[in-house]
Amino acid sequence: MACKELYFILFDAFSGSYPVKKNRLKAIVRDGKIVLSDAKGQEKAQDAFLFEPITDEAFFELKNVTIGVNFHWEQKENQQFKGGLKLIPEDGKVRAINIIDLEDYLKSVISSEMSATSSSDLLKAHAVISRSWLLAQIEKTKSLKAGGGLYQTSYETADEIIRWYDREDHYSFDVCADDHCQRYQGITKIHSVKALEAVEATFGEVLVYDDKICDARFSKCCGGVAESFENVWEPVKHPYLAKVIDNSESPENFDLVNEVNAESWIRNNPPAFCNTTNKDILSQVLPDFDQATTDFYRWKVEYTQAEISALLRKRSGIDFGEVIKLEPVERGVSGRLIKLKIVGTQKTIIVGKELEIRKWLSESHLYSSGFVVEHLDVENGIPQKIVLIGAGWGHGVGLCQIGAAVMGEKGYSYKEILNHYFRGAKIRKIYSND
Repeated sequence: MACKELYFILFDAFSGSYPVKKNRLKAIVRDGKIVLSDAKGQEKAQDAFLFEPITDEAFFELKNVTIGVNFHWEQKENQQFKGGLKLIPEDGKVRAINIIDLEDYLKSVISSEMSATSSSDLLKAHAVISRSWLLAQIEKTKSLKAGGGLYQTSYETADEIIRWYDREDHYSFDVCADDHCQRYQGITKIHSVKALEAVEATFGEVLVYDDKICDARFSKCCGGVAESFENVWEPVKHPYLAKVIDNSESPENFDLVNEVNAESWIRNNPPAFCNTTNKDILSQVLPDFDQATTDFYRWKVEYTQAEISALLRKRSGIDFGEVIKLEPVERGVSGRLIKLKIVGTQKTIIVGKELEIRKWLSESHLYSSGFVVEHLDVENGIPQKIVLIGAGWGHGVGLCQIGAAVMGEKGYSYKEILNHYFRGAKIRKIYSND
């Protein structure tokens, strides 16, 4: 996390250089340095601070950590962490970095992402993909730094704005702790025995393809079909992150790039592993603040003309005037929009990729870009109401968490779950705890 003022507490014994032998501290940035102070106002300034635990019982607590950044469940909470704490200045803010062993990190991630009620095979599958994803990101960061850190994530013309969001801003640390990467809440959430066992049972196991660790991805609900990596992020094809129909049987002639087929698919309620309303299964994947969401497989959002025009102006920074039409330009293999044309009385622009579309059309993030549009109550060529009818929750690439939860309940092993979502990838143990 990064903030103007960081309040934190050190519990038990830590080594480090700080003002006095107090454990309740405040950090700010002043003149490019981290300044620590205690309750009495005693200060010490350094380029950076590092606190390392001396005992196994040592942990620290960060106050008012923002979670669910820019999502509808955004909130603050106090979070506790094992491992080391490093403080560095970054753009006038204090950046707090938790230094922790990879396997200990995973135990927290699995506990943060999944419920203690999850099936053991769902937890094992998630442990393997979370481990794979993290190691792949570390390798990618090394590669970017070796190449000068150049990484294009957008291109713009007078008529198009195409952006995608990955890890291009994570240079001072490996991964962030929020949904942008993987939910990591330290020891704030009680680690379930099942989550710990899942990490230990898969210790050192990763997904590999062509002898490279897979950039394994996951989302809440694919809506029935998993999307291809290159349609969401950088234009690079990963064969193991391609179209997957989330069912034990694949329909024939199933082309959702086709607009007619996509509309029929989205407007209907086809069977899929992730098409479930079983609260016990959903509680395995959705934390308390997510369980208020029940319409993730198929959903509807309605805007008045005043609402949609104001929303687009606020979220894009562009004044389209009144919105005449939202027109699909290009769809991915899951039916998700890669490009959307927004036609207004003052401006017309094509926007992509999927997350940018979702950001422009919601105060936080639209559930997905897999939607069709209804233009209703048209007066003088201007619709007075615009309705989005959609499918899925999230980018839809890789493992579908709700689909995988259903598969686990149906008796599929974690290896079968991984083989379903990551076609052609193999499970390999790359290190052991011997």
